[in-house]
Amino acid sequence: MKPFILLLVAFIVSLFAIKILSNNYDYALAGRIAMSLMLVFTAIGHFIYTKGMAMMLPASLPFKKEAVYITGILEIIAAVGLLVPGMQVWTGWALILFFIVLLPSNIYAAINRVDYQKAGSQGPGIQYLWFRVPLQVLFIAWTYFSAIYFKSFE
Repeated sequence: MKPFILLLVAFIVSLFAIKILSNNYDYALAGRIAMSLMLVFTAIGHFIYTKGMAMMLPASLPFKKEAVYITGILEIIAAVGLLVPGMQVWTGWALILFFIVLLPSNIYAAINRVDYQKAGSQGPGIQYLWFRVPLQVLFIAWTYFSAIYFKSFE
């Protein structure tokens, strides 16, 4: 829920800041700024809640802790790439793929009631997917429209 709220607040603030600075509403830029801020926020979680996030991965997967660190680094790289002219479309496609690849770990965590912040098994459970899956779809759509679709009109 926190990443979603951050995404919306950052979008609104960015949109009005862009309007004040350029006398123009640039929804795509505001969307990329918001997504970048959200990615940095979630990436920080990979380094603070490493143990709990590693629990989100199936036991059969080796190097879980390293995978958590790598995905955190990838989120930071994507946050930067969304803001670098000429890199936005490629970063957008990579980020969409990233969101798709991460969805199974969110499903696994919900089924196994993983609470990544407390590194325990008292998470919200399967009902969390009613929020998480649509949220993941929103992140994919947000990335597509702010980094790929509207770039084709420039």
